[in-house]
Amino acid sequence: MTALSFSHIGITVPDLDKAVEFYSKAFGMYVLMPPTEVLQDDSAIGQMCDDVFGPGWSRFRIAHLSLGDGVGIELFEFENTVEEERPFEYWRRGLFHFCVQDDYLEDRIKVIEDLGGRQRMSPVRRYYPGEKPYRMVYCEDPFGNIFELYSHSYELTYSAGAYA
Repeated sequence: MTALSFSHIGITVPDLDKAVEFYSKAFGMYVLMPPTEVLQDDSAIGQMCDDVFGPGWSRFRIAHLSLGDGVGIELFEFENTVEEERPFEYWRRGLFHFCVQDDYLEDRIKVIEDLGGRQRMSPVRRYYPGEKPYRMVYCEDPFGNIFELYSHSYELTYSAGAYA
């Protein structure tokens, strides 16, 4: 079997409009579908959501955004989404973070902070210090969702044994 291509990731947020503004401006994402309400009904999308969420979900808001390479972020806001501070429990199963790439990640950090996100680790770290210009940093969106920024592609970063 051949390797697959990444399509999108879904993120639940407590404020969909703020999230669309953050991701479109912080990552330069294209808004493919602005915030839209989905209702539990007999429509194709309603039935599909019944299959995924089970009975009783009622309604939610959704938006679709895309990075320059076509990979998407699907943002959800449910009626009962709670805006809460959660401890960073990296050892728990489930998604830990996602990563995007920017040659100018130090400039990107400033944009992220101006939009209410934050740099989670400091300083920006280097893979292969003094040998290659590969850099990385962990950040958070305004809701505490963790993401990573790489200066170079995943393949370049790890093909030469970053941990050696």
